[in-house]
Amino acid sequence: MNQKTLAIIKPDAVQRNVIGEILCMAQERDLVPVAAKLIHLTRERAQGFYHVHRDKGFFDSLTEYMCEGPIFVMVLEGEEAIEGWREVMGATDPAQATQGTIRKRFGENIERNSAHGSDGPDTARFEIDFFSGDLELEG
Repeated sequence: MNQKTLAIIKPDAVQRNVIGEILCMAQERDLVPVAAKLIHLTRERAQGFYHVHRDKGFFDSLTEYMCEGPIFVMVLEGEEAIEGWREVMGATDPAQATQGTIRKRFGENIERNSAHGSDGPDTARFEIDFFSGDLELEG
């Protein structure tokens, strides 16, 4: 099934200039970027985006980290895009991620793990809508 998913290259990976390498990894999985933009989140936007984690102990450090520098936000499209991007990213904790995944190659730790991706269709819809004004999506 052809799907769209939201993907974010996080501040640590943007700072290390690995956007191109990560895009290549997505394209190797036949995921096509249909919208993309480099943006800088405010604290309020980061908190809004990660609202589902507001009661967790890592919420403040996560939202602070996501405001450290620009992020590269994109919508990827392809066959089973949600699961495909999650496979390309690897496990949340880089120490447990499979060799060759984004988080294994570029992640620094469980929080500074270089990439974000929607975890299901409902989340993908919310996340794409959240950034739709930034990305000027069509249809």
